[in-house]
Amino acid sequence: MASRPVQVNLTAEDELALGAFWAAALGWESESEAPGVINLLPAGLAWPSPDALTMDLVRVPAGDPVRYRSHLDLATRSLEHQARWVRELLALGARRIDVGQGEVPWEVLADPEGNVFCVLEPRPEYATTGPIAAVVTECSDVAGLKAFYAAATDWVLVDDEEDFVSFRSPSGVGPFVEFLQVPEPGRFPTRLHLDLKAYPGSSAREEAARLEALGARPTDTAPAGASWVTLLDPEGNEFCVLAEG
Repeated sequence: MASRPVQVNLTAEDELALGAFWAAALGWESESEAPGVINLLPAGLAWPSPDALTMDLVRVPAGDPVRYRSHLDLATRSLEHQARWVRELLALGARRIDVGQGEVPWEVLADPEGNVFCVLEPRPEYATTGPIAAVVTECSDVAGLKAFYAAATDWVLVDDEEDFVSFRSPSGVGPFVEFLQVPEPGRFPTRLHLDLKAYPGSSAREEAARLEALGARPTDTAPAGASWVTLLDPEGNEFCVLAEG
């Protein structure tokens, strides 16, 4: 039985401040799950839901060196909406950043802790995703990650190109999970990674064992006694498998 993507995990030196930024940026509600952990989700969402990949912000020590190769793309409805949203994000504490993008129709920003994200120009494929258009992961071998995540999750392959693939919930709603092949993955990394959730009837550890058989590798970054399992995909991108339910 496959897992499904359910949320993104963003480690933060100040989860309250960064959570306040992203809650305001996305127009989502903020909940305290435990000391050092903040949940962000749309109002009224019954989690887990394919309608949204929610966000967990987890406190880490100042100067923590952990960096991932995933970032968020935000969806806009019009050029006016894009411009207005960028102004609002800058007022909240984001800043423009140059990652070598050149002249492009999207805006590249960094949140108050330096995590890079993009505010896209309006695109038809993201018209129904909600504020998060996609979770994008840079990679060296897009074909290898396509094969892994096609077997690891029950999400459907939507776009299949030589250097880019995207997956979406089989319900055809919510954001995309995308993999982009680039010469230097993670050159401008973030602290964002993807969380998968096992379906009822399969524990996190059972699902982790299945994923390891597909090419994932174990890692020891989860705290002792955690209900989730932390793995590395075939390119070394960390992700978590959450308990069933």
